[in-house]
Amino acid sequence: MKRVLLPDAAAGSMRVSGPRFHHLAVVLRVRADEALEVFDGRGQVFDAKVVSVDADALTVQLGPPRAVPPPRRVTVIQGLPKADKLELVLQKGTELGASAFWPVAMKRCVVKLEGKEERKLERWRRIVEEAARQCGRADVPEVLEPVRLADVALADTTVLVLDEAERSLPLSDAVRSVDAARALALVIGPEGGLDRAEVEVLVAGGALAVSLGPNILRTETAALAALAIIRHLDGSLG
Repeated sequence: MKRVLLPDAAAGSMRVSGPRFHHLAVVLRVRADEALEVFDGRGQVFDAKVVSVDADALTVQLGPPRAVPPPRRVTVIQGLPKADKLELVLQKGTELGASAFWPVAMKRCVVKLEGKEERKLERWRRIVEEAARQCGRADVPEVLEPVRLADVALADTTVLVLDEAERSLPLSDAVRSVDAARALALVIGPEGGLDRAEVEVLVAGGALAVSLGPNILRTETAALAALAIIRHLDGSLG
């Protein structure tokens, strides 16, 4: 089934223009009377049908909304990695059910904040939107504006720090110890890992240092492995 994100979706007739019209008419080549699935990015899905396709817009008829309950909220706090590694985390992390991504500058990051992240942020948000569309999600994860680690603050959230030096507390045990409805945040260091002082500050602030096992995983692998474990324990994967 072809899917499209329409943030203002509501039951009834809608006119679609701009980039989403281009995606439907040019990329997906939809035709009149073709069935679609529309989602609003906030947890609602609509059965829809293309009514007409014009030169620069199309009309769709949407049925009543169906609410898709979101899973437990999981925020990925990702130390800024090099090259396209962050884009991989965004794409695959969306498929694995991340609720939000927060790119963060850490001591060992090679990539630095330059104060010109707006263009990157726009691209990152397009990546998660496309990944949500392709994997069948009804919601689109947030991508928060990059900040420094010291500026990260999350309310009513259990913070789990993936720490390669941790040996006594596996991630799975930490997740099981937390109420199933409570929001989680995963802190993942960049290529060089978290600095020990950063881990100590996080733990002193109430975070839990956790282990993914004896192997040292790449930064982009660690985020995805941790998400898979959490979603499996929550019953939504595997």
